[in-house]
Amino acid sequence: MSTFKDLLRVAFNGLFARKVRTLLLLLGPMIGVAAIIASVGLTDSAKGDLKAKVNKLGTNLIEAAASSSFGGQNPTLPTDAVERALTVTTVEKVSAVVELTNIVVSPYEEASDVFETVPIPVLGTDIYLPEVLEVDLVSGRWISDFDAQKGARSAVIGVGLAQEFKFLPGEIRTIELRGIPYAVVGILDSVELEPGFDNAVFISFHSAEIDFLDDDAEPNKMYVRCVEGTEKESADALRLAVNLGGPQEITTEIKSEALELAAQSDRQLQLIVISMGLLAIIVGGLGIANVMSISVIQRSAEIGIRRALGHTRQIIAIQFLLEAIAVGVIGGIMGVLLGMLAIFIGASLAGWVFVMASWLAPAGIILAITISVLAGLYPANRAAKLEPLETLRLG
Repeated sequence: MSTFKDLLRVAFNGLFARKVRTLLLLLGPMIGVAAIIASVGLTDSAKGDLKAKVNKLGTNLIEAAASSSFGGQNPTLPTDAVERALTVTTVEKVSAVVELTNIVVSPYEEASDVFETVPIPVLGTDIYLPEVLEVDLVSGRWISDFDAQKGARSAVIGVGLAQEFKFLPGEIRTIELRGIPYAVVGILDSVELEPGFDNAVFISFHSAEIDFLDDDAEPNKMYVRCVEGTEKESADALRLAVNLGGPQEITTEIKSEALELAAQSDRQLQLIVISMGLLAIIVGGLGIANVMSISVIQRSAEIGIRRALGHTRQIIAIQFLLEAIAVGVIGGIMGVLLGMLAIFIGASLAGWVFVMASWLAPAGIILAITISVLAGLYPANRAAKLEPLETLRLG
């Protein structure tokens, strides 16, 4: 009578007697589990990054942008938009920006032609923007009231632009805005909610009016910090306060909600990848059933000898089921390791923290074993039903 240890030994010997066949058996559960592990893990890592961003930036930042203006001109807000916004009782801080167009930015005069085709945003703004966005400067300072009062042409550039122009922290440099030199007084750190700011140039409203605008600077956009928990009410109140029944229309966006919408898109992608992983496991299961059924025919002589030596149908069936379980265990473990590697690489490239739920690895292995056992039921049953005389015919 065979012991369980003997059955395990026979199962593993039968499994690894044909290594190429075994490798093909392992591919289905391995790829399927890896796809599921990677998709869930990367989504969890992205969610962790999103949560960290929201915690850092707060949920109470609202962007108000002009959506229309007179005569098809560039959309603008009223010149007193900031004052109107501050009349909303739940609004705490406001900063406005005006986007200047058709301005060539270059790190020095001789490079103007080179950078003429490179679009670099130039924004006129006030002294409150970093405070409202809650972002620091990598080096230097922000534009000040003193710059406006003295007519100083001072600029702050985003950290991405500083890297492109090869600016060093603390280095005194100038840039050319449409041929006009501006002293770079600071470098703004990365702004998570406004990635475009990383490659932008910021100057004062006063400088924008003097050098690039014919009239007073009318902002295109405002950034508003409201009392936490009042985001939706504040957004609605802002639209009323800034419009005041006039022709200007504005749209508002709660920035944390924009991040959450992006996360929802990631979750939809996750569902697609999980579905593909499940499909891969199911197809792999069919492959296991097919290959093991062929294996029954190829090993018919072995089965006949075991039956002749007194092995029962149950023992023969258990032997083949153990082979299927071994495929599930090994394929599942390899799939988990491959999935973890994919999470690590993906999270590293995206700058996320590696996140993988503790239940994910055992769930992946259990899923692989379950599919493999279900796939092995038919071959095991077929092998168990073979009679010794029939195996001689097949062999």
